[in-house]
Amino acid sequence: MKKKRIVVYGAIIVLIALFLNFYTLPYYVSRPGMAKVLDEVIQVEEGKDAEGVFMLTTVWMGKANLITYTLGKINKYYEIQRIDDVYLEDETDEEYHVRQLYYMENSQENALEVAFNRAGLDVEVKYNGIYVLGIISGSPAENVLKPGDRILSVDGKELNSSGDFTDYIQGKNEGDRVELTIERKKEVLKKEVTLKVVEQIGKVGLGISLVEDKEVFTNPKVEFNTQQIGGPSAGLMMSLEIYNQLVDEDITKGYKIAGTGTIDPSGKVGRIGGIEQKIVAAHKSGADIFFAPNENGEKDSNYQMALKTAEDIKTKMVIVPVDTFKDALEYLDSLEPK
Repeated sequence: MKKKRIVVYGAIIVLIALFLNFYTLPYYVSRPGMAKVLDEVIQVEEGKDAEGVFMLTTVWMGKANLITYTLGKINKYYEIQRIDDVYLEDETDEEYHVRQLYYMENSQENALEVAFNRAGLDVEVKYNGIYVLGIISGSPAENVLKPGDRILSVDGKELNSSGDFTDYIQGKNEGDRVELTIERKKEVLKKEVTLKVVEQIGKVGLGISLVEDKEVFTNPKVEFNTQQIGGPSAGLMMSLEIYNQLVDEDITKGYKIAGTGTIDPSGKVGRIGGIEQKIVAAHKSGADIFFAPNENGEKDSNYQMALKTAEDIKTKMVIVPVDTFKDALEYLDSLEPK
């Protein structure tokens, strides 16, 4: 009889554990992820070796269950977000995942352009249009475009960059109509859109989130093995890793260098999310230096947030503000070898 009670109690405990683990709430929980050594995921053909390392930093994110939600309430460097704040309107899990992978792919392409141009090597860029990743509810693009559409031209003009596209659209007036040539599931379509001011951006627009669809060709060739790492935030660090494998000088100088920040083709470094969690991840990895987006000195910049976190966790990492790829290179050039 006693043995039977033990079995029953054990089964109840297992059922409770399963319930706590698999019952999800309408929230996401994020926490510090890992610091990944970049020469393990980026290989430049006949690239140079380094004494130190560059590292990208990540944030782990998953749907909240009762356990992770509770941890998010008591752990300072866990963050709880409503699903609506993570996903675009009506976005599925698959669409969200694809969007993050598109961001990573675009970040890799920008990193190639920046690194090869800085190294004085030829790089060829072929633009194939713009991918629509999401559509703002109530915007001009709603019920006209769909996530995954590729915009090939606007008013018959082929696109050379997302910047050209944005400048063209925002140069129009509210009420103007534009004709878009798009590709949807291998079918080429013509769509007309009447422009208006999109409340979320305060400017005339379509109301879409987008990423460039482009191919970058280089010699030597570069291979990426980022697998399921998504998002645009590794752009700066990938640029530094590629550049370091291209040039004769080892710009790491023996240091473990982590960091974060988007990168555009001109080398401008942009703001990212989860900076506090990435500081924690880099600290745990033993990084000596951390590059953080300075945002031209804004008082609530990623850099300022990184400084506060570094002080709070009492890390010895040096937090370095950067606005451009050039800023990072100049800082590394000023370092004495370790």
